[in-house]
Amino acid sequence: MRPDTPAENVDHAAEAARLERTAGLYPEDAEALLLRAAAHLEVSGDRPAATRLYDRLLSSTADSPALENPSLVRALKASNLWEYDHEAEARAIIDGVRAAAPRDPAAWVIVAEALESHDELEAAHETFTEGARLLVADGAEPPYPTHPLLYGRHRVRRMLGLDHDEWDALADTLHSMPVSLDELHDPKRVWSLGSDNPADLEAEISRLRAELGAYREALSRPFPVAMLHWPAGELAELLEAYPALADEYPSYEDHLATIEAALRELASSGTPNLGVVPGTVPSYEAFAASEGASPTDPALLPQYATTLAARGLAVTWPPQRGAACWCGSGRTYGECHGAE
Repeated sequence: MRPDTPAENVDHAAEAARLERTAGLYPEDAEALLLRAAAHLEVSGDRPAATRLYDRLLSSTADSPALENPSLVRALKASNLWEYDHEAEARAIIDGVRAAAPRDPAAWVIVAEALESHDELEAAHETFTEGARLLVADGAEPPYPTHPLLYGRHRVRRMLGLDHDEWDALADTLHSMPVSLDELHDPKRVWSLGSDNPADLEAEISRLRAELGAYREALSRPFPVAMLHWPAGELAELLEAYPALADEYPSYEDHLATIEAALRELASSGTPNLGVVPGTVPSYEAFAASEGASPTDPALLPQYATTLAARGLAVTWPPQRGAACWCGSGRTYGECHGAE
């Protein structure tokens, strides 16, 4: 589907089938492709088929790659199940996602919004708060992916009639639209839609335009400026197959240090939306073949990293508080490359 194709002209079932076929051809991208296919099925109204795709992703086998974000898949499954009267199962999955305390803000937002949409406002507030407490560091600028957590929490607190707290104030400062969060999240907005006063309707149109602008900004956010990371085994295999690249990678330790230093330099220069993308030798060889170039060409490496980032494979840098380091050491980022 072309990005500029109007939604009403999309055959969602056909698009889902196309994405499923593509996932079979590119198993390394199956997670992202099948999630998109499931979204098309949900929009088309075939929610049971979407659940089958979520189950397919969650049923790991020896031949299938491990999921990069299982909590996100479970959250999407729970949200979908609740929409076609599988409330008990959805609640159980939501409880499991919350207990797992994922480091991905999207999983928290999805389960919290599922609770919110079914009028479970207290539970939604607790879920948004748990996610924010885990992922938003005190006194630090919240990473962009955590903003929806704070916005959602602000919205639910307004519906509950709770007073502003520090995180609500932080959400207000992060929100850059011309209409304030308090206006956007005003529970009385629904009454303005039935008003005969043109001023009320004009104010509501302004709010809706601001919301649409925020959604467009989120959707148009570019893929990260990503640094290419070769895990230790992949780097050894790469250099064994292509010794000419040894000048680029004197040692694995130098490779890791170079990545962290480059990311910090980019961050200090004001470059936003940074990430790290892991490479594999087979996919690099396939990329080189598709470009009609030799894998020994160093100029191909940044192009390969950009391609992987455009496919949504980059990990956000710096990682969330308490999250594992991007290098795969198993330690938290603060204990590893995040240490001063």
